[in-house]
Amino acid sequence: MKYLPSLLCAAALTSAPWAMAAVEVDVHRVSADGIGDSIGTVTFENTQYGLLVTPDLSGLDSSIHGLHLHTTPSCEPGENDAGEVIAAGAAGGHYDPDEHGTHQGPYVDDSHLGDLPALAVAEDGTAQVPTLAPRLEESDLYGRALMVHAGGDNYSDHPTLGGGGGRFACGVIPAHSPG
Repeated sequence: MKYLPSLLCAAALTSAPWAMAAVEVDVHRVSADGIGDSIGTVTFENTQYGLLVTPDLSGLDSSIHGLHLHTTPSCEPGENDAGEVIAAGAAGGHYDPDEHGTHQGPYVDDSHLGDLPALAVAEDGTAQVPTLAPRLEESDLYGRALMVHAGGDNYSDHPTLGGGGGRFACGVIPAHSPG
């Protein structure tokens, strides 16, 4: 009987609306030639405050990198608007279901929903610092691509899409929950 309160608390936490199974995305290097080796994973998990984003990546340049959800679940090369084949071009643009058409970051309501907190990479090339995307939940992930950009992100439209630059790594999120 003395464990009953603890069991009830654990049951309440695991049945809360934000307590769903985590989504783990395998992330691969990408180039205009195709999809390369895995550089690790990013795990997404609902919390009562938004989506917890936990990277476990290596082999990156030590700096800040843009991190976004893109519209199409593909990391294959594809053409940009100028007709040039680019890395992970088949992923399309930033996920923007409400068609705000502006890149203002993960904390502004009138921005692409796919704008995630920037990815911080340590001197040894690893990224393991969790962040929180307060406007997203797990259901927003399905049928998308996760993109790591070569450059940082200033959460602005100038330079274009926050200056993240080329697509460096990508992971596909299936169109449905694994459960």
